[in-house]
Amino acid sequence: MKSFRSAIRLALAVTLLAMAARAASGEEVGVSEDAILFGQAAALEGPSSALGQRMRQGIVAAFTEINAKGGIHGRKLQLISRDDGYDPDRSVVQTLRLIEDDRVFALIGAVGTPTAMATIPITSARNVPFIGPFSGAEFLRDLELPNVVNIRASYGAEAEAWIKHLTEDRHFTRIGIFYQDDSFGRDGLAGVKSALAKRGLELAAEGTFERNTRAVGSAWRMIRRAEPEAIVMVGTYGPCAEFIKLAHRSGAYPTFVNISFVGANALAHELGPDGEGVIVSQVVPFPWDRSLKVVADYQAAQKAFDPTLPPDFVSLEGYLSGRLTAAALESLGPNPTRAGLLRVVNDIGRFDISGNIITVGARAIDTPPKVFLTVIQKDGTFKAVDRL
Repeated sequence: MKSFRSAIRLALAVTLLAMAARAASGEEVGVSEDAILFGQAAALEGPSSALGQRMRQGIVAAFTEINAKGGIHGRKLQLISRDDGYDPDRSVVQTLRLIEDDRVFALIGAVGTPTAMATIPITSARNVPFIGPFSGAEFLRDLELPNVVNIRASYGAEAEAWIKHLTEDRHFTRIGIFYQDDSFGRDGLAGVKSALAKRGLELAAEGTFERNTRAVGSAWRMIRRAEPEAIVMVGTYGPCAEFIKLAHRSGAYPTFVNISFVGANALAHELGPDGEGVIVSQVVPFPWDRSLKVVADYQAAQKAFDPTLPPDFVSLEGYLSGRLTAAALESLGPNPTRAGLLRVVNDIGRFDISGNIITVGARAIDTPPKVFLTVIQKDGTFKAVDRL
């Protein structure tokens, strides 16, 4: 973390020069008379593509809704999305293309912890807002990252919700973990160990897999020896589904609990009949609860954008990021700048999006985003629950 912060401080020094040059020209990158251009670097193809695609769908649905009402101070919101394959090196390349070639005003809807760690120093160096990353990594909550606008709960908060349920509701003591062997997985691992330690417990077993693979056999062999009552999972939908099906084929039926980043709808689709009873934590409202105004608005916006798209946790998160961005720009006024957007976001710190309160920056420390649990039903749908 120290080396990461050192890189950020160096990047901020470069930022001052970039801001001075822009001020001299009297222009803001990505802003024209009739449009504001945003960029997204995310997995749009490959084994994690559902995550990037659905984040994009939600953002575009929000932008389409805003544009239909005249945009923001007469400007339409536009999005360019580039595929990074959920790979840090590719994400650096695509992020630089968005900033230097496409000349976007801000980045929005990035997917993943390792990709964010690789690209945030780049965005900080250019004072480019980094809005709504689809990651619960702890470093994204660091107030020393002034250009990051995080709206979701941390993986530590999700881990606490899992362990609370498994130990207090289910009275389990033998809990294993299956996690992606990178910064994302290790962040989840740390959260689980911390939540268990609070209760005087330790992990019964752990197994890992490599990002963008479905090679989970060795992880299952490691974990099954402990005969865990529950297995918490920190990965994307493909390998997590493969692991659960492998366990079932082996005759084992522990309780499975998945992180929100898994892509809940994609996981349920991959699992089919093996999905019944699998738990997934969530950090956005229930996308089918139309009694919530924000959900009704989201569904209407998504239908207007593409009537074939079903409601989904990930696209709802993208929609919320898009709506928050629009709300901040509206408050900023008719002459948007990157620095101004970040100032407004952090000064306000609390946004009411159709009755759903989103807190960011220092406000999120005092009033952290919520986490709740869902369980996959026999027919592949989800049930939201407070206590299982």
